[in-house]
Amino acid sequence: MYPGAIAAVSPDKPAVIMAGSGRVVTYRELDEESNRLAHLLREAGLRPGDHIAFMLENHPLFLAIAWAAHRSGLFYTAVSSRLQAGELTYIVENCGAKAFISSAACAEAAAAVTGPPLRLMLDGTVPGFLPYETAVAPMPVTPVADEVQGMDMLYSSGTTGRPKGVKPNWTGQPLETPGPLMNLIGFLFAATADSVYLSPAPLYHAAPLRYSLTFQRFGATVVVMDRFDPEQALAAIETYGVTHSQWVPTHFIKFLKLPAETRAKYDLSTLAYAIHAAAPCPIPVKESMMEWWGPIVHEYYAGTEGNGFIYAGPHDWLAHKGTVGRPLLGVPHILDAQGEELGPGETGVVYLSDGPAFVYHGDPDKTAAAHDPKGRGWSTLGDIGHLDEEGFLYLTDRSSYMIISGGVNIYPQEAENLLAVHPKVADVAVFGVPDEEMGEQVKAVVEPADPAAAGPELEAELIGYCRERLAHYKCPRSVDFRTELPRHPTGKLYKRILRDEYWPEQHK
Repeated sequence: MYPGAIAAVSPDKPAVIMAGSGRVVTYRELDEESNRLAHLLREAGLRPGDHIAFMLENHPLFLAIAWAAHRSGLFYTAVSSRLQAGELTYIVENCGAKAFISSAACAEAAAAVTGPPLRLMLDGTVPGFLPYETAVAPMPVTPVADEVQGMDMLYSSGTTGRPKGVKPNWTGQPLETPGPLMNLIGFLFAATADSVYLSPAPLYHAAPLRYSLTFQRFGATVVVMDRFDPEQALAAIETYGVTHSQWVPTHFIKFLKLPAETRAKYDLSTLAYAIHAAAPCPIPVKESMMEWWGPIVHEYYAGTEGNGFIYAGPHDWLAHKGTVGRPLLGVPHILDAQGEELGPGETGVVYLSDGPAFVYHGDPDKTAAAHDPKGRGWSTLGDIGHLDEEGFLYLTDRSSYMIISGGVNIYPQEAENLLAVHPKVADVAVFGVPDEEMGEQVKAVVEPADPAAAGPELEAELIGYCRERLAHYKCPRSVDFRTELPRHPTGKLYKRILRDEYWPEQHK
């Protein structure tokens, strides 16, 4: 299904609710707005297979703009609203966008974009941009004659270098064709037209964008938060009767650090599926969330690249704590540095075979580096892990974060997960820094829950806490304190930014 089919049956049903303002976009409005923009894009010369980019905050019309591109058969790139002008212009130029849409909230960076012939701005304008509202107003609210299914082309930030555009093969399928994600969401999470899906993260990120559009294919309502706040998220679940939600482990940690009386204030009884991904979740954190919310916490491992889908339902996870699941799409393999396959319990780089192929747009070297050195066509997202005897996958860390100290491999995620649940820690990153004798040593950078507590006493307490629970060589030898760690609004930690501060230029 798609918005037009749902609007024909339930025109006044909310398609989008903005949790902050309460603004509602009905399915009629979603359908008509996306049709107007689709006609404007056709009038500007864009045809199926062409490209559009947009940089927006979580705007009420974000999903209408995505649907306009999707129903026009275009590739569409949603760009982070946190990027600076140079980063933004690189992506817009790299993807070959013939149209670019932004908003007054992003105007400072957006003003630097000059390449695409059609440039539109919501809620105001700057030189070189047409007012979006004026441009689309005279356009028809009926579909364009050549509707066909488009595809997203999103950029994976990775851990080094420029972002990488993940470009799928354009298929030109009919608009009504259900994608693999729709089948997965229907099968795993029982999505229906009665579902209410809460998205607490920025919609430009792969999972929020894809899941929001897919829930709308079912005719569900998508509740969008302007930005994540733990108590406001609980309030949104109660207020809107949320049935499905999507999180990252950082969200869980912030939930659990709320006062007990705050957590108990809200009625969460409608919530049937809490879905999480994006990073390994510390076992104690997930156990605590299950104790609070019940066995409704579902996990998956996948990437923007779409090369596989590993899934762990709540009961499988409880029986195999720490797993990210077993494959539903693609077959996992664990390889050593020479590309040889390792057995159960042996740690190496996680590769996936028998899943969808991908390429990094315009970068054959990065594409090759993400594939099996023995030429079997297997691909990796750069994660380290192992399989158990039953085929459950466990993630250890990203390969780029591995610390080599005195010839010993250390995966900092262990210490990071441990320190993350310490009551005096609001946020933490663990990584390797230079050491003249050992090559690298383990460093923790901590955002303390109480900024006044930062200092030698808390440093000693955290190191001691870690050493009581892990081998000493895995624990930080020193702790630095920051008022805030660099995190993407989705919860992803920009560890590379922190790490680079400690390394000479030639080793970054």
